[in-house]
Amino acid sequence: MPNSDDLLQQHEAEIMLGIMESKEQYRKIIKAAIARWVKDFQDNRIEISTVDDLRKLIELDIELQKDELK
Repeated sequence: MPNSDDLLQQHEAEIMLGIMESKEQYRKIIKAAIARWVKDFQDNRIEISTVDDLRKLIELDIELQKDELK
């Protein structure tokens, strides 16, 4: 029968796995949003004044990538 330390470690591992899976999904969403932004920009549907949105998406993607390296 597992002791409380084993159960705690198993629970923590499950939480970390859930976080990693969520981050992977967030990265997919961000990549899709960046691709859409670039396409809209190329199609002249985005003005230069909204470039900050792209910067924010890229920064989010970089932050998520940094966490993957830890």
